Amino acid sequence: MDAITNARRLRRNQTLAEKSLWKLVRNRRLGGFRFLRQHPIERYIADFVCEAGKLIVELDGATHEGREDHDARRTQILELFGYMVLRFPNDRVLADPGGVTDEIVAVLRSARL
Repeated sequence: MDAITNARRLRRNQTLAEKSLWKLVRNRRLGGFRFLRQHPIERYIADFVCEAGKLIVELDGATHEGREDHDARRTQILELFGYMVLRFPNDRVLADPGGVTDEIVAVLRSARL
């Protein structure tokens, strides 16, 4: 399956946390920054990407448990492409969406300096 087809499939089958965060960041709702969801970058598909701020936001659910080494390596590779990677557990996005978005905006604004 090619990256575009896979990204489209992931967009259709979002987790509850992804749906919740997407509602908060879509259409430049978060500080005027434009986000893409399930965006292919090389061989990876990032959950949310802000190209202007070179920021990737990854949401980690139960499938990431025990895969910390894999996630760390993936983060390193994405950073080689010039991105900063923020990771949030799904339960934090659902329990504290405002705190998550505040943290994302703070990173994006500090990147502009």
